[in-house]
Amino acid sequence: QVQLVESGGGLVQAGGSLRLSCAASGRTFSSYVMGWFRQAPGKEREFVAAMSWSGSSTDYADSVKGRFTISRDKAKNTVYLQMNSLKPEDTAVYYCAAAKFGLTWYPAGNYDYWGQGTQVTVSS
Repeated sequence: QVQLVESGGGLVQAGGSLRLSCAASGRTFSSYVMGWFRQAPGKEREFVAAMSWSGSSTDYADSVKGRFTISRDKAKNTVYLQMNSLKPEDTAVYYCAAAKFGLTWYPAGNYDYWGQGTQVTVSS
């Protein structure tokens, strides 16, 4: 049974930092892309960042480029999202997801597995 478990969310002031973690289990993810999405109240779930499990490729939404960094620890089967210079508009529930490599990274519908989400709130 595949499980993606996020942690690390919380309340932070604008300009602060948080690191989200996503612990993956239940299968081998070597042929998968790991992504982070977020969903704010009243808005659609949107792509934030993704990387191939090998680490050779990464991509980011324009809104987070230069501020967020996705990475992974193969030994721990864990993916991270380091978020710096946080803004109030980054407030959302953040989800970790996994998709088969070869599909477009941006659509949420291309991801097979999802975590339960972790709340990030950035105060002004």
